[in-house]
Amino acid sequence: MNGSIRIIGGKWRGRKLSVLDKQGLRPTTDRIKETLYNWLMPVIYDSDCLDCFSGSGSLGFEAASRGAQSVTLLEKDKQVAQLLSKNKQIIASNSIDIYHTDTLQWLNRPAVKQFDIVFIDPPFHQSLVAKTVNELENNNWLKPLAYIYIETEIQHDLTTYIPTNWRLHREKIAGQVHSYLFIREDN
Repeated sequence: MNGSIRIIGGKWRGRKLSVLDKQGLRPTTDRIKETLYNWLMPVIYDSDCLDCFSGSGSLGFEAASRGAQSVTLLEKDKQVAQLLSKNKQIIASNSIDIYHTDTLQWLNRPAVKQFDIVFIDPPFHQSLVAKTVNELENNNWLKPLAYIYIETEIQHDLTTYIPTNWRLHREKIAGQVHSYLFIREDN
């Protein structure tokens, strides 16, 4: 374990959780997280959240701390998923479910649950965002009026594959990261 993340709001505010130092693992910075949760403040409480590429768990644990009803964390790397499970035990949360799985395989089936808020923050430069968006929409994982947060490298172009019923609600560039928040509108 080479680092930590900090929960910045809610019932576990100030709690630090361990993070592995792994290639491609980029915990969302506190500054970006603060902006995102200001955007989500009106809808986070009692929501069902999906963190597609959990990594450090920064976005998912923050959602649970701020009152999300359920948070599903998907993580492909076994060691990272094990640490997420340990962190869940440390905070003793019953609202978090962690799956050691490949996100695209997990989403490539008819939805077993629909989500109010989805976080898509994959490793950069691996073309995972477009495939994830496609699986979420095609397999009915999103509730009507779902919020979808996407974090990409700044040179990434989303315009070619974002569904026409996803309206850009907010966006921000911080350093090398471009953050987007979309709202899925009724068809």
